[in-house]
Amino acid sequence: MPVYDEQPVSFELDLIQPDWPAPQSIVACSTTRSGGVSGAGFKSLNLATHVNDNAQQVAINRQRLVDYLKLPSEPQWLQQTHSIKVVDLDTESLRDGDAALTSIAGKVAVVLTADCLPVLFCNRQGSEVAAAHAGWKGLLNGVLEQTVIKMNSPAEHIMAWMGPAIGATQFEVGSEVRDAFIQHEEEVESCFKESRQGHYLADLYAIAKLRLKKQGITSIYGGEFCTFTEKQRFFSYRREKITGRQASLIYIKK
Repeated sequence: MPVYDEQPVSFELDLIQPDWPAPQSIVACSTTRSGGVSGAGFKSLNLATHVNDNAQQVAINRQRLVDYLKLPSEPQWLQQTHSIKVVDLDTESLRDGDAALTSIAGKVAVVLTADCLPVLFCNRQGSEVAAAHAGWKGLLNGVLEQTVIKMNSPAEHIMAWMGPAIGATQFEVGSEVRDAFIQHEEEVESCFKESRQGHYLADLYAIAKLRLKKQGITSIYGGEFCTFTEKQRFFSYRREKITGRQASLIYIKK
């Protein structure tokens, strides 16, 4: 178990703080690729254990995250599978899923991404938070909707922040992916632009915003990043294949 103390740290992490009107009781951020000890394609703050990075270096990176943010507990890392499973961290012991929620102060919900869209949620009362991992499969099948449904707050009391993901000018998909989204809802057609015959550029941020609004959430923030083009700042699976993962986390202060 990591030791949480007040000792000053000797390294810097480049963190992204959500620009949203969350209550003061809420702490949230996304990491970038800098500030860690991993090498090669995982340079340097890779936080994922499943990408064939050196396990000891990943452990150091995770401890650096805990130390730098002075986290109240170890983040509740998930076994992500591009599903729509939402884990209730307060009642479930298994960690297989692609979203997590909690209303217990000090418990840290977190998701890992490298092009997929991380979405953080909190209610206006500051008493409930969630984190979701939305690749195109999860987005299509409803991981964001399931997260909102499983939260105990009414949609009009929930706000969402979209963290670093691949941008609308870089995420090319086949016509079958576009067709699957349009079959689900015709309005999403505007989120795809033809790039070449049978291929389209998909705007994950726009699709997510549309889906969230359909759930009754109108307070939606973020969505200005591109993990693919911002090579020095973010990991990108589409760009590099062998690469690390950044984390997006949220918790309620004790």
